[in-house]
Amino acid sequence: MKAIVLQQTGGVENLVTKELPTPAIKDNEVLIRNKAISINPVDNYVRAVEEALKAYVRPAAGEDIILGWDIAGEVVATGKAVTHLKTGDTVFGMVNFPGHGKAYAEYVAAPEDQLALKPAGTSFEEAAAATLAALTAWQALVTYGHIKKGDRVLIHSAAGGVGHYAIQIAKHFGAYVIASASPAKKATVLELGADEHVDYTQQPFETVVKDVDLVLDTQAVPGHLERSLSVLKDGGRLIALLGNVDEALQQKAAARNVYAHRLLVHSNGEDMKSIAALMEQGVLRSIVAQTFGFEEMDKAHTQVATGKTRGKLVVRV
Repeated sequence: MKAIVLQQTGGVENLVTKELPTPAIKDNEVLIRNKAISINPVDNYVRAVEEALKAYVRPAAGEDIILGWDIAGEVVATGKAVTHLKTGDTVFGMVNFPGHGKAYAEYVAAPEDQLALKPAGTSFEEAAAATLAALTAWQALVTYGHIKKGDRVLIHSAAGGVGHYAIQIAKHFGAYVIASASPAKKATVLELGADEHVDYTQQPFETVVKDVDLVLDTQAVPGHLERSLSVLKDGGRLIALLGNVDEALQQKAAARNVYAHRLLVHSNGEDMKSIAALMEQGVLRSIVAQTFGFEEMDKAHTQVATGKTRGKLVVRV
């Protein structure tokens, strides 16, 4: 099979197409003929930074490093212990995150319990997009945020990969959604269902937002979490994706009776099935901003590095 191998951490020129054996599957795994791959900021991060590669991919010594976790494709073989999936099923999921997902390949071995059936009306590209980013939004809002009807929710970078799913999930649960985004993306966040748009380029969000039950903070900017904390109600929840929820912040949160949590998304098939169900119902959809060919992986990485993508980037296999 063809796979894209990372020769060493650094620039996009280190992503090289190579012929490798089709992966063998364990008893609990299925072999997937990959059709589409979603590209995330973390892909770019681990490609460029050795410490990130070790932390998120955790490759074994001497093995070929194949980046990526987000896939959509067709099951072509099943392990002896697989009970719910069969050959011919079309599936999608985030594979072995954190860990060595090996998604940048024509064939991917994946644990059955990390996958969901692809909704019939959803393309492989749209399904692949709704994996790591959608799971992050789900686990932030539902698993840790305990979102409920009537909550006031502030979502930062609301038109981005995680953010555009978070808007839709929050609205599904009956929340009032405040979307922080650039003016160029105002129409997008409102069209996705946000009740209110905050233009962070014109004023600090904390000067116009207050009495929030839940904040999804996607920023790594120093001081940003403290600013998010300031808009929360007593008993609110602060879920951070990139900011450091250290002891000092925990103390500030505790003083205001706020739950603060730094989220690292994990592969979870039950959560994937919840996302699939929302897509099947037409409640959740992917914005695929741009698609690339398999041989254009370097271009996909270059684009995701801009941090300006509306929705998601997808690579066809």
